[in-house]
Order: sequence, then structure tokens, then C-alpha cells
Amino acid sequence: MSDRDALHRFIIDDTGVRGEVVRLDASWREVLNRADYPAAVRAVLGEAMAATALLAATIKFDGRIILQASGDGPLHLLVVQANADGGLRALARWKDEVPNAPLAEIFGDARMTITVDTGRDGEQYQGVVELRGDSLGAAIGGYFARSEQLPTRLWLAADDQFAAGLLLQRLPGAACDADVDADADADAGTVRITDADAWDRSCVLADTVADDELLGLGAEELLRRLFHQERLRLFEPEPLHFSCACSHERSAGLIRQLGEIEARDILAEQGDISITCEFCSARYRFDAVDVARLFADGSSDAPHDTLH
Repeated sequence: MSDRDALHRFIIDDTGVRGEVVRLDASWREVLNRADYPAAVRAVLGEAMAATALLAATIKFDGRIILQASGDGPLHLLVVQANADGGLRALARWKDEVPNAPLAEIFGDARMTITVDTGRDGEQYQGVVELRGDSLGAAIGGYFARSEQLPTRLWLAADDQFAAGLLLQRLPGAACDADVDADADADAGTVRITDADAWDRSCVLADTVADDELLGLGAEELLRRLFHQERLRLFEPEPLHFSCACSHERSAGLIRQLGEIEARDILAEQGDISITCEFCSARYRFDAVDVARLFADGSSDAPHDTLH
């Protein structure tokens, strides 16, 4: 399998350090095809997409994980969603000129929200922190530190072709579960920590990575370049892809939320009701017959037109 649109998990043996490498190709360009993002926005959005893929792989869930950053700066909204099946989607909203600068100048006074929807009866877990740090990777690492979770570092990069990232995480205790899916390696077993300095050393080695290496090297070559003196186990890649959860049914639900009176007012003014997905640009059109059906019996028959 290609390293493109794939995530690789790995373990540095005898250290209690685990990690992931992700490289997005077609899935990232699908996002870029949806809007004409300025260079500075494109860079941060690509880093956020890679980061969300990495974060999704650190936890086990059946639903989705959402990374959102919002503030009062030029780039005022960024949203990335990753599904348990490897699906990704992302968008950003900006105004005026977005500088190629630290996060504080790009987002202004901003917050970062990480939401985990477990997929079980609407059960969600959410963390909200101030968006701090010179880079998105530093901000997410700070989030883990402030939320008293496992020490975590990220290195991220993006251009107009690829988005990529590297994550390291220190596992707790003197002996701990490898936290690798059984399908990835049935013999993962237990990681024995015999090197007390391993975390600091691993981070120092990862700090030498350059953006062009993250974007241009395959996982095996990248990890060999960074950790060639370590004993490292690299697991089978997990495929990723662009995916959007929009549908006619969801759009119909939005119209029902408007109420019949407001929906008919829109029909009278515009002739139909069109809903365009912000993530994938799919357009769902409801005419008077469609709307009448929605409020007559609650059904959601296929619309007369769905435009992509």
C-alpha cells in the first residue's frame, strides 16, 4: 500500500514511546478543490487536517473527532472532522488578508475545541482551551499538557500537494499496554520501559525533522532517518480518504427545523430552498412539492435535484 493518504503507527521498543506518521495526498487536495484558500490559511488548515488524523488514531471510538479553532482574527474559523473509518473533511473561514505569522496574529483571541463523539447515543467528550503557541502543533501539545493527559508532541507541515504530520506520545508507567489495534499487530503485547531518558531523546531527534521530509518521505524512510539508532516497530498502514457526511436526509432535517411557515416564505421568495454543504459543496434543492412532503408526513423522499 502507498504511503499516500495513510497513517502508520509505530513503537520505539523499550522506551514507552509510541508514535504515528500521517501523509495526506488526494484527501487533502479534495479539500483544496472546495475553496480558493490563501497560502497562510492553506498551511494552517493542512496542518490541522493532519493533526486531526493523528489525534483520531490515538483513541478508539466509533464516531468522530472534531478539531475546531475560532477567534476574532483574520482566520476566524477552522474545522476538521475525522471519522472512525478514516474519513476526513475540513474547512476554514477567513476575512481580509491572513498573515504568514504566529497563531496569535492569524486567529487573534481564539479558542481550540476538541470534541470526541463516541457514536454511542450522542455521548460526547469535549475539551476547550485557549489557542496558545507559535504553531498548531505546539498548541495541541499544550492542550494535552494542560488537560493532564499523556505527554504528546506533534510536528506538522502542509503545502498545495500534501499535508503531513508526526506524533510522539509517552505511555504511562514502567510497563504499559502498547495501545495498538489487534488487527495491526497481534503480538504487540506490553512495552517495557527500560530507558528513563527515552522521551526527551525521542523528542530531540524528532525536532530535527524538516517540513520537506515530512511532506516528501515515506513513513519507513522518515522514521529510519529520525530514529535509526532505536529499535522501532512499524505497523501496517491504515488508509485515509476524503469523506463528507452531508445527505438529503440531513438537509431535510434542517428545513424541518425552520418550521413550515418560514420554509414556505423562502419558497415564495426564491422558488425553491437550496442547501449547500460547506465541506464538499454538494447542493441539495427542495422545491414546493418536496417541502410539502416534508411537513405532510415527515418523509424525506429524494429531492428533484442534487448538485455537486
